[in-house]
Amino acid sequence: MHIAWIGKKSPPCGNVTYSREITNALRDRGYRVSFLHFAQEESEGDPKPNRLTYHKDVQEVSLPFLYKSQVYTIPAPRSSKLLVQALQDLNPDLVHASLTLSPLDFSLPEICEELHIPLVATFHPPFSHKHRNLSAGTQQFMYQLYAPSLANYDAVIIFSQAQRDLLMRLGVSGDRIVVIPNGVDTQKYSPHPVSNFRRETGAEQLFIYQGRIALEKNVESLLRAWKQTALPPSCKLILVGEGPLMNVLMPNYGPEHNILWLGAIMDDQQRIDILRGSDVFILPSFVEGLSLSLLEAMSCGVACMATDAGADGEVLEQGAGIVLNPSRVKSELTTLIPLLANQPELVQILGRKARQRVLDRYSLLENLNRLEQLYGKIFAKTPISQL
Repeated sequence: MHIAWIGKKSPPCGNVTYSREITNALRDRGYRVSFLHFAQEESEGDPKPNRLTYHKDVQEVSLPFLYKSQVYTIPAPRSSKLLVQALQDLNPDLVHASLTLSPLDFSLPEICEELHIPLVATFHPPFSHKHRNLSAGTQQFMYQLYAPSLANYDAVIIFSQAQRDLLMRLGVSGDRIVVIPNGVDTQKYSPHPVSNFRRETGAEQLFIYQGRIALEKNVESLLRAWKQTALPPSCKLILVGEGPLMNVLMPNYGPEHNILWLGAIMDDQQRIDILRGSDVFILPSFVEGLSLSLLEAMSCGVACMATDAGADGEVLEQGAGIVLNPSRVKSELTTLIPLLANQPELVQILGRKARQRVLDRYSLLENLNRLEQLYGKIFAKTPISQL
């Protein structure tokens, strides 16, 4: 089967990781995969060196763009015509679009209908179904914007029942929606007693945040809580990622507060080494989808705290981690960070439970098995709601 995958390769974000992991795994399972993504033609790729590893046999097609960020993409005027031509030339059996908040997302159903190609979407934008705030309101609007278009896709992959309920309230038929949670490679992301990064820091305990440094991630509440706890230099907070608030926050929260800013790390093995050397992962977001960064940390056996936003609270429920209230993140972290710093046995227990939860529910293997079942049902033209 030939899959034409439409997704992102940069800048680093959850959509990039998802597309890379799934397309690599599909190719390893014998699928032919073509990867269509936005890239500058003159560089034959992205403006910055891309250190993410993609399967060597994945055929790539570059689509021109005017602007691209971690959140959205503005395609060049001719990109739609080039996309149609590429799909005609490739003649795939199925198009799978990991939606990127781009105007092309809304044109795809019409394009694929005219070409008689089945179309699957992965729709993983963040949301919060329990707590109201500015970020949640913005994401609610995004769901309202996308719902009419999603109703025209042959299948829409989402990650949780709460997200399914939201889309159905907005008019997307339940027989087009399939819940397939994000998954991680549990062999690649696994615990290991040795971490070069931890040895280099000289820290006894490492707390880590990994993600965008942006308003909806609520990183400032974490930083303020950390600063207030005034833990000794043997405890350090690591921030992995970049974003619009990075240069605003860095001057006020630096090494003098035992905070290390590492920026975006593209090399997988380096990121895994950092996770393996960490004790506690913290995700203080106002809104989330189903965070791959959270699942990666859990799979590495790191104790995790995350807000009850999107599906992250569901991931950590029943003792697999600590669930935070998005409305009280700073006060809760001010209490919990010193508690975990002084209770290494509790941290180890939470790390083991986190790892087991991923093995039980969120492995990449199970994700791929269900994706293959979906592809099979679409080709057989049988109801996908039975998945």
